[in-house]
Amino acid sequence: MAAADSKARDEEPDRLAGFPAPRETHRLYGHEDPRAQFERALGEDRLHHGWLISGPEGIGKATLAYTLAREVLAHDRAGDDPDDPEGPLFHQVAGRAHPNLLILNRTFNPKTKRYSQWIGVDEVRRLRSFLGGTAAQSGWRVIIVDRADELNAQAANALLKGLEEPPAKTVFLLVATAEGRLPVTIRSRCRSLRLHPLEDEEVDHAAREALAAVDHTLDEETLQTAIALAEGSVRRALVLTGGEGIALYGEILQAFRNLPKLDAAWLHKKAEKLSAPGNTEQLELFFALLLGLLERLIRARATETGRHASESALADDLIRDDDLGRWAEAWEAIGKAHDETLGLNLDRGVLVLDSFSRLQSLAERTNR
Repeated sequence: MAAADSKARDEEPDRLAGFPAPRETHRLYGHEDPRAQFERALGEDRLHHGWLISGPEGIGKATLAYTLAREVLAHDRAGDDPDDPEGPLFHQVAGRAHPNLLILNRTFNPKTKRYSQWIGVDEVRRLRSFLGGTAAQSGWRVIIVDRADELNAQAANALLKGLEEPPAKTVFLLVATAEGRLPVTIRSRCRSLRLHPLEDEEVDHAAREALAAVDHTLDEETLQTAIALAEGSVRRALVLTGGEGIALYGEILQAFRNLPKLDAAWLHKKAEKLSAPGNTEQLELFFALLLGLLERLIRARATETGRHASESALADDLIRDDDLGRWAEAWEAIGKAHDETLGLNLDRGVLVLDSFSRLQSLAERTNR
């Protein structure tokens, strides 16, 4: 295997390019209660064997999973400090080299130069030898599935067998953005840790630390704009700091200001670009910004408060009091259509066009 292919295979498929991966991140911001819940169970020797860590994209689910994995691997082992970024345990986990840690995720195909769309059964079959063999070190064994909602049906069944009768001192940490995609049989065998979007201050700290780790300097105005638009997601804030994301927000905001008119040339060009293979992250960012803006407009109109004066003014112009329910239904419908389009691999260009068609129809009611 070529060096580039080998390097790709050793990285998480969802890693944000140019920044440390969750396994390389030593400081966790937020999520104190879920972490404390897990630590209490570990400290009291009543640790459940399966944990489902769920929540929105980019808020630290995988970072929490690796933090908990280090704590489990260090348990009952004097000298292993799970919080020491210079210690051997941290470096083993960061390098995917700890003999008692197994990471299951989508695999890299050197022929297509892409990651597979799903976690396949062959990847999960690695679990059999991991659990059945003799570990190089005694103690706990940890399996991280990132992301568990990307398991295909066969892989989910194979994982279920491991969850049903795990060996002693084995813990599964399942990371999922859409936990509803997981079979009930898997969810029922796990304790749930549901994470929520971070506070702006936590996003600020985490984003600054990630930027510093790669020696990336950024002007304060761009950083604060990115944090304000991130909706509690560190990943989204970091994507926005690249400048392209903030420019994309500006395009979406202008499209809303133009409603009920639509710039057909812009819309079709955007739909074509976002439906292209390999542009999934751009599509995700587009809809995160669109749905985030729509939610803030609805909230501003309903409560007469808003974080952005320009958005509050737009909400007053765009949404009538008696239409609030219809706008809320549109927000929910667009979000559902987005999830179905990605989950069922439907036409992404149609998703973009249909979303703005729905918004145009609502805006036309305001102008009647």
